[in-house]
Amino acid sequence: MSEEKHPPDYVAPKVAAELESWLAHLGDERHFSPKTIEAYRRDVLQFLAFLAGHFGGAVSLRELAALTPADVRAFMAARRAQGIGSRSLMRMLAGIRGFARFLERSGKGKVGALAAVRAPKLGKTLPRPLPVAAATRFAEPELAAGDRRAPWVHARDAAVLALLYGSGLRISEALGLKRGDFGDGDAMTVMGKGRKQRMVPVLPQVHKLVGDYLALCPHDLLADGPLFVGLKGGPLSARVIQLAMARLRGALGLPDTATPHALRHSFATHLLARGGDLRAIQELLGHASLATTQIYTEVDAERLIEAYRSAHPRA
Repeated sequence: MSEEKHPPDYVAPKVAAELESWLAHLGDERHFSPKTIEAYRRDVLQFLAFLAGHFGGAVSLRELAALTPADVRAFMAARRAQGIGSRSLMRMLAGIRGFARFLERSGKGKVGALAAVRAPKLGKTLPRPLPVAAATRFAEPELAAGDRRAPWVHARDAAVLALLYGSGLRISEALGLKRGDFGDGDAMTVMGKGRKQRMVPVLPQVHKLVGDYLALCPHDLLADGPLFVGLKGGPLSARVIQLAMARLRGALGLPDTATPHALRHSFATHLLARGGDLRAIQELLGHASLATTQIYTEVDAERLIEAYRSAHPRA
């Protein structure tokens, strides 16, 4: 990477070396994705660029350790002035704090100012699940009427969307499946975030849709190659599925919030509404923390309140 060989002028050499060591640690030992690592690199470099302008020169490890909460707040204020929202700013601070903890563990100094500053508050946003009837219709072939794409492409898109709702997969997990991952059983192993594996169910309807796609696909799919491929046989882009979802939600008259990820939200919310155990849903979704899954209890409560308000005579 070019930044590794030629760090920016505003980064002191020892700080640049520690940054590269931290990023390598994230990739080699914690199995972070290349995109996540690149985002952390960008966030830390933006922080260092601000400090260089703030102090009038590249910041050393000693100067990092001497930062004050006021310095960190000045950085946050500058980013807000540039239009950065609370969620992006919180993610940025998380990356910078991760680098600071790495410096401390490596004996390169404690950047206490970062821990002393509170992260920005986020407005609470709940996922918007689709109605059951709409979520189950995304794989219907007649929705593609008038679309001139090849039948195998329609079958492929339907199979991917069916896995998102039927098995609760992230779109990256569905597109990361290998041909050899899909067999004749009613479950399969998925590689999730942090390279953690989990078992997910494959409903008979979902199994049939994937089978239909495989029967129509004109490409030879190798066992260790992608299960879902693009027109030329290469790995399928998430953008292709997002566009397919946009076409289908237009046919169904659904809002823009009906995205591929909304199908995963719908999977969890509909399971919970039908008495699914929260910890079982946590395992199915691949959430590291139960707190992440608990958001769906609020979604379900919100749905019940809406039903009460619309149906109760005194509401």
